[in-house]
Amino acid sequence: MAPKSVKKLLADMLEDLTEQNLEKFRHQLVDRQEEPRVRLNRVAGKTFLVLTDVLVSTFTEKGAVPVAAEILRAIDCNQEAGRLVEEYAKQSSNSGSRDEKHFVDKHKLELINRVSNIEPILDELLEKKVIQEEAYAKIRALSTSQEKMRELFSTSLRASETCKDIFYEILKKNEAYLVDDLQGK
Repeated sequence: MAPKSVKKLLADMLEDLTEQNLEKFRHQLVDRQEEPRVRLNRVAGKTFLVLTDVLVSTFTEKGAVPVAAEILRAIDCNQEAGRLVEEYAKQSSNSGSRDEKHFVDKHKLELINRVSNIEPILDELLEKKVIQEEAYAKIRALSTSQEKMRELFSTSLRASETCKDIFYEILKKNEAYLVDDLQGK
């Protein structure tokens, strides 16, 4: 069976939502505070296919799945979010991209040693449900940034590529100079 494209994964997930949940999804998409933002006129009353195109054109193929999963969790469609993330991770591992390491994996040692302000990163990871309350408390209790980063890598960031994608987006916002420096290497 040929692997599904990101658009097909998103379209299938959105098509399976009830009309009420699809409407909640539209509103949550428009209400997102992070950039890039989506205007109401692009999604109001539009079909799941148009929504899929808006997600991919706004957030790119790589970024659309984490955003969709985040929105699904926000509207309490946790099973759908889990299924989407799982299918995307399966597709990613089967697509031959095994040779190309994720930014987070590629720069693991540098991130452990150089991320200094981890608390706001942890707060966002908790808000986006990448880490749970218990893991959050455990990591916060550690004394150094390096210990916190090691624990984060050994637990929550092992879950999926989507978790790493979300972490990467948060890093770009909170440690922009570090990310720029590492991308230059």
